[in-house]
Amino acid sequence: MPGDTDVVIVGGGLAGLAAARRLHRAGVPWRLLEAADRVGGRVATDEVDGYLLDRGFQVLNSGYPRLGGLLDLATLDLGWFTPGVLVRRGDRLHRLANPLRDPAGTAGTVAAGIGSLLDRLRLAALATGCATLPVGRLLTAPETTSEAALRRAGLSDPIIEELLRPFLSGVFIDRELETSSHVLAVTLRAFARGRIGLPARGMAALPRAVAAPLPTELIEVNTPVAEVAPGRVRTRTGDISCRAVVVAVDPPAAATLLPGLPPVRMHGFTTYYHSADRPPLDEPILLLDGERRELITNTVVLSRAAPTYAPAGKHLVATSVVGPQPLPEPVVRRELDHLYGRSTADWTHLTTVTVPAALPAAPPPQGRLRKPVALGSGLFVAGDHRDSPSIQGALASGWRTAGAVLATLRGGRGGRP
Repeated sequence: MPGDTDVVIVGGGLAGLAAARRLHRAGVPWRLLEAADRVGGRVATDEVDGYLLDRGFQVLNSGYPRLGGLLDLATLDLGWFTPGVLVRRGDRLHRLANPLRDPAGTAGTVAAGIGSLLDRLRLAALATGCATLPVGRLLTAPETTSEAALRRAGLSDPIIEELLRPFLSGVFIDRELETSSHVLAVTLRAFARGRIGLPARGMAALPRAVAAPLPTELIEVNTPVAEVAPGRVRTRTGDISCRAVVVAVDPPAAATLLPGLPPVRMHGFTTYYHSADRPPLDEPILLLDGERRELITNTVVLSRAAPTYAPAGKHLVATSVVGPQPLPEPVVRRELDHLYGRSTADWTHLTTVTVPAALPAAPPPQGRLRKPVALGSGLFVAGDHRDSPSIQGALASGWRTAGAVLATLRGGRGGRP
């Protein structure tokens, strides 16, 4: 039932949950309102006939710094991907390993036929620099687009087009690589320092783990918010009065509740899920198209990383395509025949998941990746559109926004911590 509290959080995605965790730790009364029937926002998993189907291909990077303060990764029972990628060119698959995570794969990477040896050495130097330099230095470097930054690092057209564009377009959902070089730097840092995995119970296990320490009676699902104003949140059952409101919903919904917010362009993508009796690859490694066909962004056998994603005796393959419109499934299947070098005629198409607003665009300037979160009059906004477009950005934004709320409630300046 509606009533009074200090802080109302609108939205139960990762940003809203992280904000609730900090407020709860500080002993500040709060309530969280979520329109859906579950928490998690864009991070969700559907269980269908024994398969775990995430709402679009997603992974968890252990290198995200905010994760460790909110949960114990061991509780997620993570299955790990091979630290590297395979790139299809002609009749060969070229392996490129993460040298900081797979030193044994360095020799194969040096011999790979993607770009020149100098390209691969320069790419390793770029990743190592991002992994070892202080974050402050990375975020004060001259800012440009990701593509321009890669060329500034001396990388050639072949390695950009055959490796980095298909790989990074899957990360940023941005085929043009217009994403800020500052976002690129922190992303390369996370990939170099962390491991990529999947929770045994699907990506939805992540928001559930973040929410686990919170009192369930303070999280109200199936509670859409119609309006926010200073000191008040309106729901279908009445108004809730409060001292502060944190709007932690997706950018389009945030712009509706907070009309003064500038519009945020969103990137979309589609994931095709197939079931196979035999896995097309015997390891959990991302497969990229290095032939510049620009149809499939990446494909991977998820059940090789996390066997719980498929029933016993079956394997789950996820294939992603960047762009606002999905491709016909038969077109995707023909491309998969080529990428895996084998027929997929015996595969079963389980479903196609299109996420039209998956990640906010982050073109330059992004500066230090910390947009203001305090809007004045006790109104605050959180989400990965206020930091970097990622799980890390959502968690960091929610935590930072809660800090701004605490500073304001205690009489401090707040707003830009």
